[in-house]
Amino acid sequence: MLLHPLLDGAGWRAVGEITAATCPAWEWTLRQLPLRKEIVCHLEMSAVTFVDVAGASALAVAAQDLPAGRRIVVERPPATLPRLLEIFWPDLSVIEVVAR
Repeated sequence: MLLHPLLDGAGWRAVGEITAATCPAWEWTLRQLPLRKEIVCHLEMSAVTFVDVAGASALAVAAQDLPAGRRIVVERPPATLPRLLEIFWPDLSVIEVVAR
């Protein structure tokens, strides 16, 4: 998995698979979210082919750690991610998923 800053600086673009093997880089990026100034952080995921439970869990934990009033917009994730979020974190309103 690779992560690149978005050109407008409001988030990252992820490429590849987010699994237990790549989760350390994903978690590092997610830990940066509370340090950013933007109210909304975008995670562009159209080039991500798969997210496992560890990757979804890391996203949910990061979202729960955001300061009040902040949120994450996940753009075009693979189908596994919205399903995992719906199953395990159905009331996590600080993550907005924008479908493919």
